[in-house]
Amino acid sequence: MASNSSSGIRDSPLDPGIFLDEDLGSDWYIYESTESTPQDDLFPEAIPECHPTISPRMYHTIMAPISLAVILALSFLVKRRRLYRNCWNGVPGLLSPGSLLLDGPRGAAAAVLGIVLSSLCQLVLDRDPLPLAAPTAPSAREFWKVLALFYYPLFYSPLLACAGPRHRLGYGAGALLAWAHCAAHLGHRLQCPLDTKIHRLYSLLSHVPILLSLSLLSVWYPALLVRSLRHEDSPDQQIPGKSYYRKYLKAVLSKRGRKESSAKIEESLWSRIRSYLLSYVYIPEEGFRIPLMLVVSLTVAVIAVYQVALLLLVAVVPTIQIVRAGMTKDMVVLLVQFGLVPSDNPAVPGDMEKELATVRHYLWSLEVCYISSLVLCCLLTCAMLLRSLSMHRSNLRALYQGAVLDVFSKAHILRPSREAIVCWIAFSSFQAAFACLGLLIQQVIFFLCFVAFTFLLVIPLQAGTSSPLFGIIRNMWPFWLTLVVAVLLQHLLARSQFLEQHSLQKELTNRRALSIVTFLLFPTNVLVGVLAGVWRLVISGLYNAVHLCRLDISLLQRGVETFDPGYHTYCHYLKVEVSQCHPLLRAFCCLLLQPEPPAAPRDVHLEEGLQLMHPKPPALGRARVRRIRARWWVAYTLLHNPSLAASRKTALADPAANGPQLGVPRP
Repeated sequence: MASNSSSGIRDSPLDPGIFLDEDLGSDWYIYESTESTPQDDLFPEAIPECHPTISPRMYHTIMAPISLAVILALSFLVKRRRLYRNCWNGVPGLLSPGSLLLDGPRGAAAAVLGIVLSSLCQLVLDRDPLPLAAPTAPSAREFWKVLALFYYPLFYSPLLACAGPRHRLGYGAGALLAWAHCAAHLGHRLQCPLDTKIHRLYSLLSHVPILLSLSLLSVWYPALLVRSLRHEDSPDQQIPGKSYYRKYLKAVLSKRGRKESSAKIEESLWSRIRSYLLSYVYIPEEGFRIPLMLVVSLTVAVIAVYQVALLLLVAVVPTIQIVRAGMTKDMVVLLVQFGLVPSDNPAVPGDMEKELATVRHYLWSLEVCYISSLVLCCLLTCAMLLRSLSMHRSNLRALYQGAVLDVFSKAHILRPSREAIVCWIAFSSFQAAFACLGLLIQQVIFFLCFVAFTFLLVIPLQAGTSSPLFGIIRNMWPFWLTLVVAVLLQHLLARSQFLEQHSLQKELTNRRALSIVTFLLFPTNVLVGVLAGVWRLVISGLYNAVHLCRLDISLLQRGVETFDPGYHTYCHYLKVEVSQCHPLLRAFCCLLLQPEPPAAPRDVHLEEGLQLMHPKPPALGRARVRRIRARWWVAYTLLHNPSLAASRKTALADPAANGPQLGVPRP
């Protein structure tokens, strides 16, 4: 009896063993299927643990002391001849990581800061934030992350500081460091291309900017070393940017007034569209070069956009693919019961093949919407960053000429201050941060827009069913028709009845009828105003989300634009850049520092009377005449520069004479 009862219990439909064997084994454990499914390739735990020949901790343990030794050795190449002149020929100088304020190595500065930014982006997800330290508890991990924020800039600063002394020893040390860093990173990526962090390819793809930057430095330093060995340093190379200052001065002095035609030529629609599209492409112009800090800011912003877009891509898309591959009929039944998936016969839950295909199609559409919105956001962000370069050039040119009101809403004195220096220091960091935040906000907005467009319009049209959007429009057609008729009626009456055109001017007429129409259409215009307010909110949100990465424009109106931290930082950055790096001022200083040609030797065999005679001065050559004229033009330009008015002797004696004046001073 016991055996029969037990067998009856096991054969009964309520046996829990059957549920465990059939339901859980066949449906719930979707990752133990014998068939090859996409989640088997995407699930990160299937990747074996990798131990490279040179681990990250060993790499940092070896390279950190070497970098410190290189810094100390190269610091003795930079001397301060003020104290202890008999010891080491002067006190060792501080080795600066590039001249970011003046015109330092542009490609090297952008590459090194890109390496630092990429390392910090990976720092957020690393289990060991500081490679030199042993694995710590989760409670102390945030403390090590704070230390790593200062460690990585110090670790990679020798890659840029080796170019500071402009010496062949520095170029050789920079080449060796760049080769060592590049070999270590490349060897690690080749031995361990896959990783269990987020996605198997995330570690490899996130290191692409680092490998490209190190490859650039590995080629750039040997090229500088070979050039320094072949040619001695010329006077132009001793002063960074001297050739650019001369070209800028030549371009300014060679400008001539162009006679423009007074007849206005109407442009076609295609010409206007072409001009608008070309405004987003930065075309270099002769005689002007974007400052180094702007180049660095644009580079780190693009790298930051790449890192954030990669993180958004590998964190969401594989998950959607896993959910789509592991979708079962039981889950489809639940979705059908909630009304999320349409079904022809929801009372029969056994046959759900059509509904399962529909759910997988929905998930595939969701994946397409996500990828499309991410691509669109990246393109818009890069287009805005390129558009900002043209605005930077226009603003700098206007400030170089003293046209302060063409850039700022009110008069500003272009001189450095405490707040301006702080803003100049944080400008490139703010640009990268604003680009990342703008990309995140754009991704959320455009993803929701793509999903709404797909599920409310595209999928119903594909399935041949009625869309909820079409149902709303169909049920509310009298309301929409009333609003359209009211708006059209107002435009027609304003053109035909309330506006009378004379020979050269227009006058208001039928004032009594105008008052009557205004009173009668007041309730209708309230509804139109509600729709206009919604559209204003939508267009303001889209505009601010797209232009959030641009610091050269304010997202607030003129009166409160100082409350915009991005635009406020940009304005103070311009003050420091113009006051300290004015090309004409630099060109004038280079001309003053230019050594005079040696005087002709005097003939000692002449008689004493002939020696006392004043010989006729030789005629000035064309080159010397052009040089003298150029110096006078520079002096004249500096004299009429309003940003330098407060620095003259008369202004120092009487601050009220030239200090508050921002216009062009008269001689």
